[in-house]
Amino acid sequence: MLLVLLLAAISPEAAGQLVGGAMSDGVAYSRLEELSDTIGPRLSGSPGAEAAVSWAFDKLKRDGLSVRLEPVKVPHWVRGEERGEILPRPGIVGHPLYLTALGGSVGGDVTGEVIEARSLKEVAALGSAARGKIIFLNHTMGTEGGYGQFVELRSHGPVEAAKVGAAGVLLRSLATASLRTPHTGVTQYEDGVPRIPAAAITTEDAALIHRLLARGPVRAHFTLGSRWLPDADSANVVADVRGREKPDEVVLLGAHLDSWDLAEGSNDDGAGVAMVMEAGRLIASLKTPPRRTVRVVLFMNEENGLAGGKGYAAAHAGELGRHVVAMEADSGAHRPIGIVVHSAGDGAALLKPWLTPLASLGLDSPIDGETGGADIGPLAPASVPFAGVSVDGTHYFDLHHSPADTFDHIDAESLAKDAAAYAVLAYAFAEMPQTLARPPPAERKPHSNTKPSQAR
Repeated sequence: MLLVLLLAAISPEAAGQLVGGAMSDGVAYSRLEELSDTIGPRLSGSPGAEAAVSWAFDKLKRDGLSVRLEPVKVPHWVRGEERGEILPRPGIVGHPLYLTALGGSVGGDVTGEVIEARSLKEVAALGSAARGKIIFLNHTMGTEGGYGQFVELRSHGPVEAAKVGAAGVLLRSLATASLRTPHTGVTQYEDGVPRIPAAAITTEDAALIHRLLARGPVRAHFTLGSRWLPDADSANVVADVRGREKPDEVVLLGAHLDSWDLAEGSNDDGAGVAMVMEAGRLIASLKTPPRRTVRVVLFMNEENGLAGGKGYAAAHAGELGRHVVAMEADSGAHRPIGIVVHSAGDGAALLKPWLTPLASLGLDSPIDGETGGADIGPLAPASVPFAGVSVDGTHYFDLHHSPADTFDHIDAESLAKDAAAYAVLAYAFAEMPQTLARPPPAERKPHSNTKPSQAR
């Protein structure tokens, strides 16, 4: 037993370089600051997105990784002007509405009576009463449920509203906190169904509309200038630390380089980009590379199309059987609280002896469970095992997809701990003699931009 434990252990030198480097070098934090403040918003097809591709390529090359760009064609949607108001009526003054178009929404100018619905079922039940109206999609996220419970209102609410003849949609932002900041996110239309303008309003404005409706009819007006442009050329940034013994076996460590256009995208997903780049840098700096290849993939177009994730799976279809595990950092720069392994068999037990370097962070007791991510989801049909770092998501949706997702909200210590966890995880999977048992092929769930659970 002692021999097994000695074999299944990261050397003190490697552990010190991976954990100590992440915690003391400050590289992840400084890189996230640079990405956030000098490049800023990075929506697919935008100049910011392409600047980020070049920036990441240069940084990873400087870190000693073997870097390449893998082309992907991405959708190109632009927001345009946005304004709205609650119209005055006898006994009620007018109010401005602070709103933002849902990602992918068509533009348009909408005026109409507002009617409230709290589920897709309620929308369908409105029937002809919704014709020509603005459907206000209200919910209780932040008090009675989480993002996963209500995200369908954003992704499918506008198309369901169009089916009953609505002229437009106003959605209460999917947020747990707000200072009059709307939170965007992708919506999906259907062929053969009219495409109507859809916007997210602040939680404060949603509460106001709800109160006013209790007093009588409410009319609103909003204008969106959003539109689609031709698809754009872009790329995933792929960087390898080549394995010393089994270079064809790959440990994938991913994050998405694109962000929404409302802010710097520092939490979503600049933080994940900084973490996996730091893990790659630290592993590349080791005197002896790990047994297998560690591959950092910075995906493009997670937010509004998944072109990068789908493109990677297609481009590497012939080698996915040699991807021994895939991880995705896309939960913000929050305190790490655990490590999860999704494989066949007892993957957590196999991994546990390798996590001693993370004991001081309380991350040395992995569990078997569900984990993954939007960009690595397309790898599931190839039976690629998944692993990930769970974080405290209590405040993730305070900033998510909003103008408040800026660098000043990043906690440097939590970011460093997350980077250390991913560095050790990637190195462990690349160095351990065994590999995780592959789970049965899984059908990839539709992309809903699912993020961390709220810890309440």
